[in-house]
Amino acid sequence: MLKRITTQPDNYAPFLLSQGIQFGNLLFISGQAGAADDGKIIAGGFLAQGEQAFLNLRRALEAGGSSLKDVIKVTIFVTDMAHFEDVVALRRRFFSAPYPADTIAEIKALYDPTAMIEIEAIAAIRPSEGL
Repeated sequence: MLKRITTQPDNYAPFLLSQGIQFGNLLFISGQAGAADDGKIIAGGFLAQGEQAFLNLRRALEAGGSSLKDVIKVTIFVTDMAHFEDVVALRRRFFSAPYPADTIAEIKALYDPTAMIEIEAIAAIRPSEGL
């Protein structure tokens, strides 16, 4: 059975997207960019957008009963591979060992011309304590 995961505000609904889908004990999170709650990409450059993307990822994971420590696989899209070391720094800040499997790819553009990074993830949902 599929369960839709949302956070508030849900900037994904107008585009007929689910922010995340739970299937069994797995959580599939749609791409999270450096967007604020109003859906607009934040200013401040790559690291600011990257930090916001990771914060958005964390919020979506938590809404689905998971966390950054339960991420199994991430795919990180960047519009300029010159930011590779910045991505490593962000991974170091938001993930811990054992680090998730990862694919990083440079792409021509994201959904918003000002977006420089987007992160999608697959994570485990751990059983609640006491079950």
